[in-house]
Amino acid sequence: MLRLLPVKMRSLVRGTMGRYLLATLMWALANGLVMSLGMIYITRVHHFSTMAAAELLTAGSLLVLIMGPFFGSLSDRIGPSPVLAVLSFTNAASTLWWALSMSHTELICSFVLTAVSGAGLWGQSSVLLARITHEEDRQRAFGVNFMLVNLGIGCGGLVSASVVSVAHPMSFRYLYIGTSVGDIVYGLILLSLWSHGQRVPAPDDDHIDRVKKGWSTVLRDRRLVHFLFASTLLAFCGYASLEVGLSLFVVNRMHLSVAHMGIAFACNTGTIVLVQIFSLRLIEGRSRTRVIGVVGLLWSASWICVGLGAHVGANTAMILLCLSTSIFAVGETLWSPVAPAMVNQISPDELRGRYNAAQGLTWSLSGTLAPLLAGSMLAGSGAGAWPFVVAGGCLVGGLLGVSLRRSLSAVEDGRVADQALTSEALPSR
Repeated sequence: MLRLLPVKMRSLVRGTMGRYLLATLMWALANGLVMSLGMIYITRVHHFSTMAAAELLTAGSLLVLIMGPFFGSLSDRIGPSPVLAVLSFTNAASTLWWALSMSHTELICSFVLTAVSGAGLWGQSSVLLARITHEEDRQRAFGVNFMLVNLGIGCGGLVSASVVSVAHPMSFRYLYIGTSVGDIVYGLILLSLWSHGQRVPAPDDDHIDRVKKGWSTVLRDRRLVHFLFASTLLAFCGYASLEVGLSLFVVNRMHLSVAHMGIAFACNTGTIVLVQIFSLRLIEGRSRTRVIGVVGLLWSASWICVGLGAHVGANTAMILLCLSTSIFAVGETLWSPVAPAMVNQISPDELRGRYNAAQGLTWSLSGTLAPLLAGSMLAGSGAGAWPFVVAGGCLVGGLLGVSLRRSLSAVEDGRVADQALTSEALPSR
């Protein structure tokens, strides 16, 4: 693990960066227990219809879409640490309520709280990670962090696959309780990084003016807006569709079991852990926009494998499913370091919370749209075409990413390192 880290970061493995990575791993282990079970839990345990479950997930994404900018602004005003401290413990409480809910009303209320508390977690944790790394090391730092996310999610998925059963609803509840406990540990570790996540003071009048303008300044950055369009489409046809629709497609169209999903996600995780070190070296000094184009191609190929899996026997379908998640994983190892590094490269320090919140909105928007598309197509005659529709969307998203190249400098595109940044000091422990 130490060899994956930049030399300047290795001394912090037992300090600042080490604590951050430990928090990441705990969060991933906990959430890996239930990452692919949302739709199944809502439809099979609480007996919502497929469309009702899709509408609930859509409503949750809309709440995240509304609350995300608020948490981004709040982070710029008071710093990411106070925001993360509150949200992590609120999220743990809402997940516990989600696990113990016995009626449709309780489930809906707990889901609303989960959506609100989760609205700022990912974006503001990215702000905190950007704070504790050199800018020239940031892309690799995000890649290492992402590798740990998937290692934890994969391990959690294996535990989930060995425990969960539709015939035993309590198995779902135990897993969600475990997730809640993990979220508490995650919050406690983040508290130890409190000093690194305070508000960045505006150094001059120009910066003060930019903070006052806030979101109007962020949304006038055409580079960011262009990237957000590409990111939203890739998130919609990639991650969001994978989360809300793949499990239903696998069970209803490929005629595999829920346990097979755990094996498929284990393949995804194993691929990420094995490939991430090579992908980080491969993309070093290369155009980030072109890397995004490659991501679109890989994710499109992944969904085509899923679509073909509905027209073959069970054994071949399982092979195609594992191949699909592995191909998707290779794309993830490219996307995960490049996307946040690009956003943080073009963002000024005093607006970093808003820039990362804007990137977080792409996940919220995609999470709003994906359940609607998946629910409407998987519940009707278009179920077989659904994987090929999202495959086409991945291609378009990749092309949008490539077209951003002409709007970025060589430094922003990652083709040239900013040598002026090497003199910056890391925060003290």
